[in-house]
Amino acid sequence: MNIVTILFGILMLGTLGLFIATKFFKKFKDEDNDGIPDVLEEKVEEAKEVVAEVKERAKRVSEEAKDVVKAAKEVVKQSKDVVSAATSKPTARRGRKPKQK
Repeated sequence: MNIVTILFGILMLGTLGLFIATKFFKKFKDEDNDGIPDVLEEKVEEAKEVVAEVKERAKRVSEEAKDVVKAAKEVVKQSKDVVSAATSKPTARRGRKPKQK
């Protein structure tokens, strides 16, 4: 508990120091005078763009994974037909199901 309090205090002092250096001493470029350096604002915007891209890619990957699972299930179904043909059992070939209108 004590370590967490100390680390939190150090973090707060660093944040306060950055704010004061930006707001009053103009150590960092801040065009909109909100106390947040422009470099930090740019990095946050870049991070948001990366997060959006990663979310989009993850969504596409999950869709592809669903398609692969569906195709694998179809392969398993068809492999049963190959096994029965290899054992030369006299069964009628099923083929495709007729389309229903």
